[in-house]
Amino acid sequence: MSEKLKIKLSIANRVYPLTINPNQEEGLRKAAQKIDTMIKQFEQSYSVRDKQDVLAMCALQFASQVEQKVIDKDNLSEDVQNKLYALDELLSNHLKS
Repeated sequence: MSEKLKIKLSIANRVYPLTINPNQEEGLRKAAQKIDTMIKQFEQSYSVRDKQDVLAMCALQFASQVEQKVIDKDNLSEDVQNKLYALDELLSNHLKS
């Protein structure tokens, strides 16, 4: 069992102390950096000054990206499955001939 790591992440000019597994550190730091980048973009693009509104917009953006990936994966899986069925049918017909 690995030792826990204590880190501090800064998000929206607030520091959050966390105790994590060492293998989570890189992902958490990158995520915090993406959030801060997105906050700056929203503040510049939409002249939003309320941090709560900006953070809500960031949360919506990240959640929609996750949901879109799930939808895309489901669509891809369905497409692959349909192609496999078609290939199976072609092979079955060829073997029957």
